[in-house]
Amino acid sequence: MMKPPGVLLVQLGTPDAPTAAALRPYLRQFLSDPRVIDLPYLKWQFILNTFILPFRPARSAAKYRNIWDAQTGSPLLHYTRRQTEELQRLLPDATVAFGMQVGNPSLASVVHAMIEKGVERLIVLPMYPQYSATTTASATDVLFQALMKENRVPALRIVPPYYDHPAYLDAMTTIIREELARLPWTPDHYLLSFHGIPIRYAQQGDPYATHVKRTTAELVKRLAWPHGKWTQTFQSLFGREEWLKPYTENKLKQLAKEGARRVFVALPGFTADCLETIDEIGREATETFHHAGGEVLHRCPCLNDHPVWIEALRRIVTEEGQGWI
Repeated sequence: MMKPPGVLLVQLGTPDAPTAAALRPYLRQFLSDPRVIDLPYLKWQFILNTFILPFRPARSAAKYRNIWDAQTGSPLLHYTRRQTEELQRLLPDATVAFGMQVGNPSLASVVHAMIEKGVERLIVLPMYPQYSATTTASATDVLFQALMKENRVPALRIVPPYYDHPAYLDAMTTIIREELARLPWTPDHYLLSFHGIPIRYAQQGDPYATHVKRTTAELVKRLAWPHGKWTQTFQSLFGREEWLKPYTENKLKQLAKEGARRVFVALPGFTADCLETIDEIGREATETFHHAGGEVLHRCPCLNDHPVWIEALRRIVTEEGQGWI
């Protein structure tokens, strides 16, 4: 008789505290990933150690303090933990856990604990609906590096990108509709904002932009948003390279100048609220919109621990685990 499988959610990660001391090792690990920054190693290490790590940790810590909860701490960690707990409830026979690519709990420690517990078959779910080498491939890199140190490696199934999976799209649609129904006003414009990547990465074969386009088309169709009332944008730029466009903040400035006063922003690429959603959109982009003449920017919550998303996770994992679950 086969043992029940393990289910491993893989998320990017979060610092242990909103302090410069905690951000320094976190940023060093994150920004040393060649999937994220693919510049020549020695050149990039010089830039990282000379111009970024001496200054950026303090600035990033200040932003994290804006979103840190006194009881639950990091929103990303909190919601990833909740997703794991709720998925475990729906899959009582499986061993459900989560690990972080950067920071704690480390993917290596979680994988080791699952193997020690007797897990022989492992379903791995990267928490990125749209594939990018900077996220999904980076997650599998960290996973395989961890498994290289294990004497007993479980059989693996890695959930493929689910950017067009009906369960994911239906969950996003439900959350957006529920949030819109709570508003006492009708938006002048809708934005679907995704994390960006350098254009060069896409030109080299990263399918992320194509996946984003497909997700956007499916959501707009489900939501029946009229042409000209919505825009898909990219956020979270880093460095001096040209990134996928249009940029979220630039589009918000343009909308304000064109007379849009109330904008609704949803973030389909993020499965849990984090710095990029709560602070970058909820605070920084809101300030940009106000300064350009806009009045209200409403940020839609991410999938988080909404029951429709937990059920979607169950469907996605069960499909990939056919014969195991």
